Amino acid sequence: MDPGLLLAEARRRARLSQDELAERAGTSRPTLSSYEHGHRSPTLQTASRVLAAAGFELAATPLVTFTEHVTSRGRTVAVPSHLPRLSPARALATVTLPLHVNWSEPDRRFDMRDRAQRSRVYEIVLREGTPEDVLVYIDGVLLVEVWDDLVLPRDVRAAWAPVIEQAATAAA
Repeated sequence: MDPGLLLAEARRRARLSQDELAERAGTSRPTLSSYEHGHRSPTLQTASRVLAAAGFELAATPLVTFTEHVTSRGRTVAVPSHLPRLSPARALATVTLPLHVNWSEPDRRFDMRDRAQRSRVYEIVLREGTPEDVLVYIDGVLLVEVWDDLVLPRDVRAAWAPVIEQAATAAA
């Protein structure tokens, strides 16, 4: 993400004006505006200070990459390098899966706060989903919690098992 857009988004989420954030961060409003509009680039130290003044921290998170596994029936299963995490609001939202994922029950709404419904979504997404679907609907911690109860084809379970075991070992 562009550093200026990141600073502007943090400021908006903190509901601060440029003047307010500049004062809190110990910089001038014109300088902050210049960062936000991409006319100047802040150093990492400066970006971190401005984000902290808005109530955020600058953090590096591992990039999730995907490996495709082909099942014995010729289907492709997308498996992440490590389990993604979702915000609590996204992980526990009510969702309607897209048609390419949930073609057997179009327009069905799933309450992700309900363990049984969340398990059903995870089964569908692990079996039918694209990498983008995994990143939108799967929370790694919640997946590990329900893993043993999921009804999955043997090939899908085998493809996902190493990343589940890696996460479970790291959590222990």
